[in-house]
Amino acid sequence: MKAKAKHPTKPKSSPARPKPEDLRTGSNAPLEAGGSLESKIGNEVRQLRKDLELTVAELSTSAGISTGMLSKIETGSISASLGTLNALSKALNVPISRFFRETEEQRDCSFVKAGAGVKIERRGTKSGHNYQLLGHSIGDLGVEPYLITLNEDAEAYSNFRHAGVEMIYMLTGKVRYRHADQTYLMEPGDTLFFDAAARHGPEELVKAPMTYLSVIIYPRRS
Repeated sequence: MKAKAKHPTKPKSSPARPKPEDLRTGSNAPLEAGGSLESKIGNEVRQLRKDLELTVAELSTSAGISTGMLSKIETGSISASLGTLNALSKALNVPISRFFRETEEQRDCSFVKAGAGVKIERRGTKSGHNYQLLGHSIGDLGVEPYLITLNEDAEAYSNFRHAGVEMIYMLTGKVRYRHADQTYLMEPGDTLFFDAAARHGPEELVKAPMTYLSVIIYPRRS
């Protein structure tokens, strides 16, 4: 009796990896507006022309190109050649690199090494609450990230009030934290997020030393 021939098994295909542009965080924040290279160059050309109070016809004549081509460049409809961009840069009296200014990544960032946070004075300092500022505000919102330490000699204080919202993430120790008419027993890993206009603060220091991250976010006053 002949043995049945074994057919080679097809290797299982692994799931396709997501493309970098498909990767998203869990945040609901809107995506940062991007735009093509052509549209960014066009925006810069249009803004420079308007700053000089030139019409499309005037700039196109000075650069030696048609008005239709200039209109398409400003709307990002076409990719201009280096020769055309060079002619436009001379007509606008700017270096050609100026057209690529919008493509440069310029984003603020704050980095603080462990233990290097700036020690500052706050309302709770008199009660033995030690504050280390871990960064600075970025953008239009006021953002204050702190590492707060309460040692054995710290005093309970639950009458803090300020604008904005606050998030507390417990790292070590145990504290009963008040917010408005409620209290919460906070242990390592616990998080409290609240409207900071209501009175709040550590009402009972259960187990010292206590450390927690506090991030305060508030609108800047114009």
